[in-house]
Amino acid sequence: MGYGMYKRLDGDTLNKLLEAGIGEFAEKGFDKANIADIAKKSGLSVGVMYKYYKDKDDFFISCVRHSLELLNEVMDELTDESNGLIGNMEITLRRLVEHARKHTEYYVMYHEITAGGCRKFAPQLAKEIESVTSTVYSKLIGDAKAKGLVRQDIDPNMFAFFFDNLLMMLQFSLSCEYYRERMKIYCNGEPTDEMLVKELLKFMYAALGIK
Repeated sequence: MGYGMYKRLDGDTLNKLLEAGIGEFAEKGFDKANIADIAKKSGLSVGVMYKYYKDKDDFFISCVRHSLELLNEVMDELTDESNGLIGNMEITLRRLVEHARKHTEYYVMYHEITAGGCRKFAPQLAKEIESVTSTVYSKLIGDAKAKGLVRQDIDPNMFAFFFDNLLMMLQFSLSCEYYRERMKIYCNGEPTDEMLVKELLKFMYAALGIK
């Protein structure tokens, strides 16, 4: 990730650069994103940027990895077994809703990975983005199944996949214009964050067989 950037760019400058990049990629997509505009917004020159990043691809990957830092913080919380499956599911939902509201551009950029010039990054980024969450979710559900707390006929790995699909669509519904409008149609208006959390928890409890 870059060439010596951590040694020569202070934390604030690096954060400003990566956030500017995320905003540019989210607004224009990978192909139309302009490195010169990103550099200008960051108070840097294009020449300085290319001293730290090999090319546009390298910078884009760095932006995605930067955006994942907060997601990894949420995943770290889910390793606390004292919360139990129910507690951890609620923590996950509340934190991800908060995260999607606060960092809308991150999710617009994630959505961009599935289309256009970003498709070439899909295999690499899918592994980086999903590996941690799939492991954590599968373990939470598997542990609950072993303790007899959920239905015994579910496959923890498959259920983790469907659970993450729901979370992904929820995050897109809070950040991407099409999905936001779609949510309004289904929900007869834009629901509050509390409504989203409570209703999705009800759905998940029913699916897991939790009373």
